[in-house]
Amino acid sequence: MSDGPTYGFDTLQIHAGARPDPATGARQTPIYQTTAYVFRDADHAAALFNLQEVGFIYSRLTNPTVAVLQERVATLEGGVGAVCCSSGHAAQIMALFPLMGPGCNVVASTRLYGGTVTQFSQTIKRFGWSAKFVDTDDLDAVKDAIDDNTRAVFCESIANPGGYVTDIRALADVADAAGIPLIVDNTSATPYLCRPIEHGATLVVHSTTKYLTGNGTVTGGCIVDSGKFDWSANDKFPSLSEPEQAYHGLKFHETFGPLAFTFHGIAIGLRDLGMTMNPQAAHYTLMGIETLSLRMERHVENAQKIAAWLEADDRVDYVTYAGLPSSPYHDRVKEHYKKGAGALFTFAVKGGYDACIKLVNALEIFSHVANLGDARSLIIHSASTTHRQLTPEQQEAAGAGPGVVRVSIGIEDADDLIADLDQALAKASA
Repeated sequence: MSDGPTYGFDTLQIHAGARPDPATGARQTPIYQTTAYVFRDADHAAALFNLQEVGFIYSRLTNPTVAVLQERVATLEGGVGAVCCSSGHAAQIMALFPLMGPGCNVVASTRLYGGTVTQFSQTIKRFGWSAKFVDTDDLDAVKDAIDDNTRAVFCESIANPGGYVTDIRALADVADAAGIPLIVDNTSATPYLCRPIEHGATLVVHSTTKYLTGNGTVTGGCIVDSGKFDWSANDKFPSLSEPEQAYHGLKFHETFGPLAFTFHGIAIGLRDLGMTMNPQAAHYTLMGIETLSLRMERHVENAQKIAAWLEADDRVDYVTYAGLPSSPYHDRVKEHYKKGAGALFTFAVKGGYDACIKLVNALEIFSHVANLGDARSLIIHSASTTHRQLTPEQQEAAGAGPGVVRVSIGIEDADDLIADLDQALAKASA
């Protein structure tokens, strides 16, 4: 697309990054199912490998189908560039990789997906990294947790599983004052409901598996670079500010400016970690994004109606949906998430753990799966599945206690979903 007019979200979700195929005129982005690309000559090959020219070398690094997806997600998020990879978990490691080193830590929200808590509390220790978990609503606690070895603050815009919404601007101010980036996982909100970069985030990560694709067919991840962070302002980020020996002393920030993080993610991250998105996955996600705004509108509409119904039901203890007037986050939604609070939330079933199991087993339309963001409505009992590896205290902090189920509301008929929940609650409370 040209750089002239300023296009709306609905237009960009279809057209950003995409052009008719120059060889065939194909209007839909082709799946470039190839591992390698022919160089024009030896000088062209050398220029590509020296990062003196942008182009395609090998599909572990770059691929034309994936490149379109990267440009589209970056455009929708308001970033300067993006790197797609094999999963949301891969995106998190890729986001931290240029920032961290042995002895460094990340300050992370306690309200994170259980798999992320495990990745941050256990797996990253193998790299010599560590995480400090704090309640990111307590800004003083965040400030106190940041020390000389902290390299980033990490949160989710709409937290999985509870659907809590984060005050991104407030967290960004804390991170800025400490001279470190704020990384926001925007999977549950998508750029349709929230654009974290506009609120001060440095990097945005996605599990493209979820709402961006929206059909439960492929896994993928993405890191979006705001291009606004000064990686050379201090000595905390040598991977971006100091000479890179693998490229003859090239300094990424000095050479690529606002695109330093993006180029590092491809030239170092994908080169050495190999967490590559395959072109077919990129193709499915591109097709999903074309209807993102339409789906998110229905997701939010259904979630609002179903959450209100659940809150009024005597068989339910509480509902965490931030779109409800009773939620402590309701005012924050109205201020920062003007198109709605998403479609992910939890509710507590009277009867606790056993009642939750009965509920899950009795549902007919809702699918019992370890996923979210599908066009279909999904449910899971987090304490026995996605958050099973956490301690009881961690489960409670994450909003995934034993008497709680997580729902991802789809785009079916809301009345049908309510009827399904009604009959399942009847069995669960019998």
